[in-house]
Amino acid sequence: MKKNLRYVAIAFVIFYLLTSPRAAAGVVNNAFDQLGRAGQQLATFVNTLGT
Repeated sequence: MKKNLRYVAIAFVIFYLLTSPRAAAGVVNNAFDQLGRAGQQLATFVNTLGT
């Protein structure tokens, strides 16, 4: 059952990418922006611990 759900999820992602590439690009850019912010906040936290 889990394997089938995985295939359905992958198929949905591929379908989404093919039908609306601009929206998909926006989602990917937003995800990378969020990861960058999280990394900056983690670095700030670690630097604060060191001082």
